[in-house]
Amino acid sequence: MSDTTTSRTSYAGEPLPEIMIFPNRLLKAETTEKVLNALNDIPKVRQINIHGENLPATVSSGPHKGIPVNHPERRKIKVGNQEMELTVMVGSFFVELEDYDCVEETVELIRQKLDDLLPFGYNLEVGRYNKYRPTLTDYMKGLRC
Repeated sequence: MSDTTTSRTSYAGEPLPEIMIFPNRLLKAETTEKVLNALNDIPKVRQINIHGENLPATVSSGPHKGIPVNHPERRKIKVGNQEMELTVMVGSFFVELEDYDCVEETVELIRQKLDDLLPFGYNLEVGRYNKYRPTLTDYMKGLRC
């Protein structure tokens, strides 16, 4: 079984800072690709998670159940040297940093890049938004964070 996470550094189980980027509108695949490549080039970024509206491959219910959905935004994008299928219309990014010492510089770098890429505006907050260790329920299910 292969590991799909691409962490840049080892992780000691401590809560690392995250930067939440919340654009003022859902992003198209082309804009998402540009933003992800810009964020990927920033030093001290450990991982990037995206959240948004699902773009299903097939109709999941109703009389047309099982018929393929040909949504133009569900397509392959290239981030760095890796190609992946975009299955959501991105509504937010969660950027995890390597340590607390680099938060201010990284926020400024992100703002500089996003001001050009998202002219319609965005909100940016620093905090901890995703879980960093398994919960009791995860432990009972045998899952890991």
